[in-house]
Amino acid sequence: MKFSIACVATDRSRPIANGDIKSDKYDFDFHFGEPEALFRIALQEAKYDITELSMGSHITKTARGDSEYIGIPVFPSRAFRHSGIFVRSDRDINSLADLRGKKVGVPEFQQTAGIWLRGMMADEYGVKSDEVSWKVGALNAPGPGERMKISLPDHMDVSSVEPGDYLDRLIKEGEIDAIFSPREPNSLLDPNLPVKKLFDDVPAAERAYCAKTGFFPIMHCLAIKKTIVKDYPDLPVYLFNLFAEAKRFSLNEMALGNVLRVSLPWVNELQADFANLMGGNPWPYGLSVNHAEITAMIRYAMMDGIAAQTIEASELFHPETHSLLDL
Repeated sequence: MKFSIACVATDRSRPIANGDIKSDKYDFDFHFGEPEALFRIALQEAKYDITELSMGSHITKTARGDSEYIGIPVFPSRAFRHSGIFVRSDRDINSLADLRGKKVGVPEFQQTAGIWLRGMMADEYGVKSDEVSWKVGALNAPGPGERMKISLPDHMDVSSVEPGDYLDRLIKEGEIDAIFSPREPNSLLDPNLPVKKLFDDVPAAERAYCAKTGFFPIMHCLAIKKTIVKDYPDLPVYLFNLFAEAKRFSLNEMALGNVLRVSLPWVNELQADFANLMGGNPWPYGLSVNHAEITAMIRYAMMDGIAAQTIEASELFHPETHSLLDL
C-alpha cells in the first residue's frame, strides 16, 4: 500500500524519502512544501493521507471535535521563537511586559509560533493575550488571512487588516507597535526604519528559557487521516518508529566530525551542547516526554480563546501511540 505524505523537507523527513531509511511494509509518496501551504491543504481539503500539521490548528480542531486527522507524537518542527518578536524601537518596548495595551500584528492568530509567544508573554512577563490588541494579516505583502475559520470570545481584541493591507506596512507606518512572526518583516532590513528584534542576544535568551522551562517548543506534529487509520490500525505505531529511526539517523550523521555533513563548522559541537541542555535527548518524540509542554500549549490556546474547551494532551494523538518513546 502507498500513502501520500505532505511535510517540510528537513533532515527529519528526507532520510525516508530518499531511501536512507527504508520502509519494509508500506510505500510513501512524499510531497514537500512550506508549512503555510501544507496546513491550508490539510485543513481545507484533507488531501493527503499523512501530513505535517500545525499544533495550534490541531489543538483548535480537536477541541471543537471536527478534525479529520489524528496526531502521532512525532514532532517534525520545533523552534524557540524569541527571534520572531519585532518591535518599533521608538516605542520604549524593552521586554514583552511593555506590550500591555499595545497593538501587535500576527500572520494568523492560530499560528503555533504566536501561541508560544503569547504563552511566554503571559507566563514569563505577566501580560495575558487579552491585554493586547491583535491585528491579523499577511506579513510582507497582501495575502490570505487565517488558514481556517476560528471563533474567538468577545473579550479578545483580534481583528483582520483591511483588504490589500499587510503587517510590514503597518509597522513601518507606526500603526502597530510590534509583530510576532516566524519570518522577518522586510522593514527589519532597512536601517532607516525604527524596527528591530526585541532580544539583542537571541541565542542567550532562548537558552535561558530552555534551561528554566525545559521546553523546546513544539510547532508541528505528524497526523494521519482518521479514515486511513480505520483500515490500517498498525500505521500510527509504524510511522512513529519509522520517523524516530530517521531522526536518529540524522542526529548521528550530524555528530560525525571527520567530514562535515552540514555546510557549517562546529555543528557536532553545537549538537552535543544542546543535547546536554535537553538532558541527553535534543529532539524527543513521544507523548509522555512532551506531556508538560503539550499541556502548556493547550493552556495557552485556552487563554487565547482558540480552543473551545480544554482537552487532555492524550486526545491529540492516536491511543496506540500514547506509550511510545524515542530515547
